[in-house]
Amino acid sequence: MVGRVGAALARGRVPARATLWPAAWSLLLAVLLLGGALGHGYVLSYDMVWVPDLALGRDALGTGTALPRAVPSDAVVAVLDEVLGGMLLQKLVLLVPLVAVGAGAAALAGRGTPARLVAATVAVWNPFVVERLAIGHWPLLIGYGVLPWVLLAATSWRTSGTLPARVPLLLLLGSLSATTGLVSAVALLAGAGTSRARRWWAMGALVLVANLPWLAAGLLHAADATSSATGADVFAPSHEGLLPAPLTFLSLGGIWNAGVVPPTRTGVLGVVATVALLVLAGTGAVRGWSRVPEPLRRPLVACWAVGLGLTLATWAAPAATGWLASTVPGAGLLRDGSRALALAAPLAAVLAGRGAAAVVGLLPDALSRAMIAFACAVAPVALMPDAALGLAGRLSAVDYPTSYVALADALPALPPGDAVLLPFASYRAPDWNDGGRPVLAPLGRYLPRRVVVEDRLVVDGRAIAGEDPRATTVREALAAPTSAGRAAGLRAAGIRLLVVEDLPGHPVPDVTGREVWRGGDLRVVDLGAGRAVPGPPRAWTLVMGASWAAWCALPLLGGVLVVRRSRSKSSR
Repeated sequence: MVGRVGAALARGRVPARATLWPAAWSLLLAVLLLGGALGHGYVLSYDMVWVPDLALGRDALGTGTALPRAVPSDAVVAVLDEVLGGMLLQKLVLLVPLVAVGAGAAALAGRGTPARLVAATVAVWNPFVVERLAIGHWPLLIGYGVLPWVLLAATSWRTSGTLPARVPLLLLLGSLSATTGLVSAVALLAGAGTSRARRWWAMGALVLVANLPWLAAGLLHAADATSSATGADVFAPSHEGLLPAPLTFLSLGGIWNAGVVPPTRTGVLGVVATVALLVLAGTGAVRGWSRVPEPLRRPLVACWAVGLGLTLATWAAPAATGWLASTVPGAGLLRDGSRALALAAPLAAVLAGRGAAAVVGLLPDALSRAMIAFACAVAPVALMPDAALGLAGRLSAVDYPTSYVALADALPALPPGDAVLLPFASYRAPDWNDGGRPVLAPLGRYLPRRVVVEDRLVVDGRAIAGEDPRATTVREALAAPTSAGRAAGLRAAGIRLLVVEDLPGHPVPDVTGREVWRGGDLRVVDLGAGRAVPGPPRAWTLVMGASWAAWCALPLLGGVLVVRRSRSKSSR
C-alpha cells in the first residue's frame, strides 16, 4: 500500500479512501470542538473580531498608516462577506480548516484506518488548535488547515516533476498572514526541494507572489516596521502547568497567553496527554516509520525540525529575538515563536497514527483491535475535555448590541471625517460579549468609517509600543492637560469625531466638542473640522495595485494548468 500511495503522490493524486472516513471523523471532531461558535452570532475573542460587513479600507489594502498585520486577510474577508455575510463566513473559516487538517493528516499517515483516524484526531484536537482558537488567530488556523495539503502537493511536484494545479491556490490560502505565509513556504520548499535550479526559481516565484501583498506593504512601511524588544519576552513560548517548556512544545502547546490555555493542560491530565502522545509517536517512529509513504518522510521531518527549532530558539533566547525585532524590519514575526509549532504538527499526527496502528496490529482478534483503535482515536478528546463545546463555552457566538447597529446606520448622516474610539485601549471586555470576554475593540471594525484605535498593548502591566504612527499622535493628543488642548491635538491629527463607548472601569478624558449622537452605551462627539489627512502616496497605490493584481492572478495560474492539461489529455 505504501508503494501505491507513493505512486498516487507521483501522479498528483490522493486516494479518496485515504480521506473519506477521516474527513467525516474530522467534521465530527470540529463540530464538537467549536460547539456554540457555530450558533447564531459572532465569535469575538481576543484577536478574532468579525463584523457583518468589513469595509475594504486603506489598512486592509496595505496603504494605511498601520503595519500590514492584517494583510491580505482583511481584504479577503471584506470581499467575501459581501457575498456570504460576515456571520456565515466566520463559521466556514472556523470549521473548514479543522476538517481539512484532519483529512490531510490522515492522507499523510499512509495505510490503515486506525492510523488515519488517530492522525486526524491529533491534528484537530491538540493544544495548538485550541489555544489559537481561543486567542482568535484564525488566519494561522487556515494556514494550518492547508499545511498537510501543501506538503502532499509539494511532494507530488518533486516525485512527478510536474507542478500540481492546486499548488497556487493552496499557497494563496496558506498565506493570508505573514506568519502563515512563512509556514506554507517552508512546507513547499521542504516537499518540493530538489537539486534542479529551475524548480527552486519556480518555487521562489510562487512563494513571492503568494506573499506579495504583505511583503510589498511591509516594504512601504519599512521605516516603522521594527517592533518593541519588550514584546519578545512577553510573547515568548511558555511552559504550561506541570509540563516543562520543551515537553510543552513537543505536545504542541506553549502559547504565551496563560489565559487561553485549557485548565486540563495545566494539571495531571496535561501530563498524561503529553506522555500518551510521546509514547504513541515514539512507537510510530520505531515500528511504523516504514509505512509512512517514502516521499513524505523527509518533508515531514524537515518541517518538524524547523517548527520546533524556532519555538525552542525564541523560548531560550528572548533577548536575541527582541534585538532582532527592534533592529531588523519585519523580524517582529518571530516574537510569538510558538506559532511555528504548526510546522511540527503534521509529523506528530502521523507518528501518533502509525504508533496506534502498530499497537493495534499486535492484538490477536478483531474486537480487541477495534476497541484499542477507538480508544487511541478518542484519547486526545478524553484527556482535554474542556476543549469541547466551544472551549467549554468560551467561544460561544454573541450578537452585537443594538447601539452598534444604530450607530452604523446613523453614521452616514454625521459630519464627515475620521474618528477615534474611546476608551483609547486596544482590548476591552464588554458585558454583552458573553459576560466580559476580552476582545480587540470591535467597534473600530464595525463602523463603516476610518476609526483610529489604540495599538499599544499592555500585558501583565508591561506596555508594548504600538506600530501605527497615527495612533501614537492620537495618544499624545489625549495626554494634553486640558480638554480644549486635547480637542485641538486631535483636530491637528485629522480627527473629526469621537466615538465614546461607556465601559465600566474605563474612564475617558474630557474633550471639548459637541455631542451629535447618543444611543445606549455609545455617543458621538463632533470636534469640528480638523486638518485634512493626505491619502497614501501615488507610488504606494501603484505598488500595492500591482501586488494585488499579481496575487489575484495566482489562482488563475492553477486554472490555466488545469485547462492546458485537460486539452493535452483530450488530444491524445
